[in-house]
Amino acid sequence: MTASMQVRPLPDTTFGAVVTGISLRDIDAAGFADLYRTWLEHALLVLPDQHLTNDEQVKFARRFGGLEIEITPISNVGRNGQVRPVDPGDQVLKVLKGNQYWHADSTYMPVQAKGAVFTAHVVPKSGGETGWADMRAAYAALDDEMKARLEGLSAHHSIHYSQAKMEALLTREHDPMAGGPAYTGYGAAVTEAPLRPLVKRHPETGRPSLNIGRHAYGIPGMDEAESERLLTGLIEDACRPPRVYHHQWAPGDAVIWDNRCLLHRACAWDFAEPRVMYHTRLAGHPVTEYASAA
Repeated sequence: MTASMQVRPLPDTTFGAVVTGISLRDIDAAGFADLYRTWLEHALLVLPDQHLTNDEQVKFARRFGGLEIEITPISNVGRNGQVRPVDPGDQVLKVLKGNQYWHADSTYMPVQAKGAVFTAHVVPKSGGETGWADMRAAYAALDDEMKARLEGLSAHHSIHYSQAKMEALLTREHDPMAGGPAYTGYGAAVTEAPLRPLVKRHPETGRPSLNIGRHAYGIPGMDEAESERLLTGLIEDACRPPRVYHHQWAPGDAVIWDNRCLLHRACAWDFAEPRVMYHTRLAGHPVTEYASAA
């Protein structure tokens, strides 16, 4: 390990570590190789006091491979620099509320994301944490009967479904897939919901994990109610201590997470207070993260 890098596993949880002693803006090749190995082991790395610019964040993220999303704000602050009015009908706020449910990124796309680099720029006085849940440990905690039941099962994944289910709808257009107003944001062009196994084996570590979250629905061979009970039960059982960690952000924090084995969610905060985060999404491998169409 690079001499200056210090790794402190997060207490009272099955995953994650705080990494200090390095600067992401000028980490060298050997240092990045150490960081990458540490990331595969812990799945979530928290790096305080990095204070990356957007350009520095993108440059660093490219070291993991291609990018699915170069950089985008996750924020309740408008382009004019003002906090968006707290309007229940505001479409951006509906999306932010949707992010408060456990999910993995881009499972609704043909190729699921590999991971993400996330940075904090402005944080509220309270609330607004981000939570992660370890789907490797969640799978390992299942009894043999449930593991056998999940073997060979898959679920469809759709952001149309998840947005409609929680009533975070972005337009009034009719969408037959959602049975109501259509989602028109990122991923809206995917009209055939990808089918993904409920148990996923990590392409680099080989560890099995649950592949679930709010975008998952419609297990083939089950009626709607049975599928919903199983998927909801899996999330409820998986996303509890010691398999969860919620990070209280400070400006300048950077976090890197492995989307192939973790779920995540935002926590609520007072939308009258600004919260400005920047998200870079790491592109998944077109073979290992590909899902068949419905």
